[in-house]
Amino acid sequence: NMKRIHELPIYIVPDCNIHFLEMMQVAKENGTTLPPAALFTIRYHSFYALHNSGAYMYLLNDEDKESLKWLRIFNKYDLYSKSKVRIDVEKVKPYYLSLIDKYFPSKLRW
Repeated sequence: NMKRIHELPIYIVPDCNIHFLEMMQVAKENGTTLPPAALFTIRYHSFYALHNSGAYMYLLNDEDKESLKWLRIFNKYDLYSKSKVRIDVEKVKPYYLSLIDKYFPSKLRW
């Protein structure tokens, strides 16, 4: 369901969720101390055409290309992992809460 526009190799994907872009904006607007590569990962981790197929590489600057390396590492461990090991949420919760405390203010503006 992609539609080609003009003669550029850029496509519009209808009904595309923008929640990852919104998550990145919330992080930035709340003064997160996440590094740029982490924000790039939040924004683009579901953009498989970029990080799996290499599409749109001509649109990336040097910083984006460096961030893409981190995104590819992250992608190995995201929620869609094929691991059969069930995570004990209560056991790992303190670790993830400490990361939230480290990189975000105690109260977020939505």
